[in-house]
Amino acid sequence: MRVEIWSDIACPWCYIGKARFEKGLASFAHRDEVEVVHRSFELDPSAGEPSGKPVVQLLADKYGLAPEQAEAAEARVADAARSEGLGYESGRLMNGSTFDLHRLLHHAKKRGPEAHAALLDAFYRANFAELLPLGDPETVVTVARLAGLDEAETSAVLADKDAYADDVRADEREAAELGATGVPFFVIDRRFGVSGGQPAEVFTQALEQAHTASGGLVQVAGQDADAPVCEDGTCDVPAERP
Repeated sequence: MRVEIWSDIACPWCYIGKARFEKGLASFAHRDEVEVVHRSFELDPSAGEPSGKPVVQLLADKYGLAPEQAEAAEARVADAARSEGLGYESGRLMNGSTFDLHRLLHHAKKRGPEAHAALLDAFYRANFAELLPLGDPETVVTVARLAGLDEAETSAVLADKDAYADDVRADEREAAELGATGVPFFVIDRRFGVSGGQPAEVFTQALEQAHTASGGLVQVAGQDADAPVCEDGTCDVPAERP
């Protein structure tokens, strides 16, 4: 069984959804038969250089929130992350394009699944837990080195804008063909689709259904249609708790 996960480093629900999926996978009886493949998706393909603006400002602009409301919304995302055992600090800046990060992830993938997984986790931690500026090439090289990649190779990939660019675009074309408009987006054996940062038990249910079912790509029955996703350059704002 193969699970493909489209995600973006800029997406907090991808960070959270990955942790929830892994918990759901751990509860699946046939987990040792599952191959997990992470694929590229840019929330904002038109993003350029880092703007230096806080993410809370983006939330305020998109949803028409007052600054304190946007800060509270970001705090609720942080709570969701921490409830999954993830590090998360508010105060992130908008890092700009993630295209180069995706190119590096494909570079790591060529070196094996362990190298790819290490870099993906390192990028998520850097962005959400450590608040590192991933729009800065020197920072990216350092993060990649600490994740186990060769520093000279990483620098060479960043310098060559064509390196792995076709791989990133191919992933994005496939996402569009499958109907993905936001991330995280999970596809099991090209038969079952799960959208958003669903609870862990939904992923377990999806895996169990896919293990026995056949047919075309369908959304898993019983999942929360309003599960948070990131799309159009921004992410869902969690509702305030009553």
